[in-house]
Amino acid sequence: MQTDFLVIGSGIAGLTYALKTARQFPDKKVAIITKTQADETNTKYAQGGIAGVWDEEKDSYDKHIEDTLIAGDGLCNPHIVEIVVKEGPDRIKEIIGYGAEFDKDEKGEYSLGKEGGHSENRILHHKDVTGREMERALLAQLQETPNIELINHCFVVDILTQHHLGFLVTKSTTDITCYGVYVLNLHTNKIEKILACITLLATGGAGQAYRTTTNPRIATGDGIAMVYRAKGRIENMEFIQFHPTALYEPGVSPSFLITEAVRGDGGILRNKQGEAFMERYDSRRDLAPRDIVARAIDNEMKKTGTEYVYLDCRHMDKEKFIHHFPNIYEKCLSIGIDVQQQMIPVAPAAHYSCGGIKTDEWGRTSIQHLYACGECASTGLHGANRLASNSLLEAMVFAHRCYLDSMEKIGQVSFETTIPDWNAKGTGEPKEMILITQSQKELQQIMSDYVGIVRTDVRLERAMKRLDLLFTETEDLYRSTKVSPQLCELRNLITVGYLIVKGAQFRKESRGLHFNTDHKEKSSLLQNTIL
Repeated sequence: MQTDFLVIGSGIAGLTYALKTARQFPDKKVAIITKTQADETNTKYAQGGIAGVWDEEKDSYDKHIEDTLIAGDGLCNPHIVEIVVKEGPDRIKEIIGYGAEFDKDEKGEYSLGKEGGHSENRILHHKDVTGREMERALLAQLQETPNIELINHCFVVDILTQHHLGFLVTKSTTDITCYGVYVLNLHTNKIEKILACITLLATGGAGQAYRTTTNPRIATGDGIAMVYRAKGRIENMEFIQFHPTALYEPGVSPSFLITEAVRGDGGILRNKQGEAFMERYDSRRDLAPRDIVARAIDNEMKKTGTEYVYLDCRHMDKEKFIHHFPNIYEKCLSIGIDVQQQMIPVAPAAHYSCGGIKTDEWGRTSIQHLYACGECASTGLHGANRLASNSLLEAMVFAHRCYLDSMEKIGQVSFETTIPDWNAKGTGEPKEMILITQSQKELQQIMSDYVGIVRTDVRLERAMKRLDLLFTETEDLYRSTKVSPQLCELRNLITVGYLIVKGAQFRKESRGLHFNTDHKEKSSLLQNTIL
């Protein structure tokens, strides 16, 4: 198969880019690949909303920029922050034009919420399913765009580069070029080759590296791992954001998210004794940035010997709560919790990767003709910690910028038709799937126990030794058996785990989401961890 534009991932980043390129070039082909269904993405599970300066009488770009820089704890790229904040409102207006609906007040004005780390009310939302509503609007637009082909149930195995033509490619190679991808077609169970002039990775996050996560099962860090194997640049992987308030349900995965907007509307965190504890940790109390709130909850759980704390919503107006958070209300009721009568048990869960594939201000990676945007990319916006509701904004701004840059490049790129077909010689059917499933459980246990909210040098060293063994076992399996989605995801998760641990070992300080009790002080030297 050949396509002019190849988009891997069908979240808000991939769909926005595909829609713009297809409409700009109606005579060219745009293909979107997704490994399950088009709407099964991290975007779908984004509850809280999208941040943007909307009310310029009360808010300003400078305030939003400052809030983002403070949350990022010194590692944001100020130029990128300014780009996203200032271009963001136009992108929000675009998706409204596509049909996305955000909540309004009784006067017909957009209802603006406030979340942790924000100094003003600037969050647009659709109930507690904002991401799903934005995805719905984009998918509807895709139906009206005939030159977009949406390919479901295809798993991307690897990026095609000079390596597949027999050339030696290393980290120091300056002209690594992407020619397309190998994909496992789950309908035929065969590896196929897709050639592309321009490829965009919008593969989402890597929450499944941890035992407890708010991410769907598809969030296995595929794009990040593929770029690393192709010798592309990855950065800041040690900064994994744990959402402070996932609903505590033992053994349930993924965890149900209790959006930060609940605290923005007045929800209060309480410990086992019923004490409102956040005032002991930060003057912003329950609306402190997520890294502070997550560590505070982690500390309270360790002090009291419990596996959760409580989110108290009993004092909140019931009708307003049901109107703003209908899914949360119904979910709590389904497990026997009436939010007007009982507090909600919550605990931190792996939520968002602030690092990823290193890109420039146009979404270009270190590999030619390959772009990345959305959660898989490290654009410089988030630094050491993401400000709440900045992710959907970033995805749309950089999807637009990737589109603008690739619009200039498409006429200069041709297909590389000499890439060989996939060679499965010498491989057989896997004899036991438990070799894969058990290794993934081990990986998640290692990452959760040793590379979680609080880290130490000894824990990181142990994690690396165990990951080395998992890597060796899995690579042996990969070389000897036929490729399966489960094996590919395990392989990618091990790579992501390695990158998180290696980044954490390099960072001899505590900053943002990376907290190491052996290096509690911040360094005066601010630098990204490039791997």
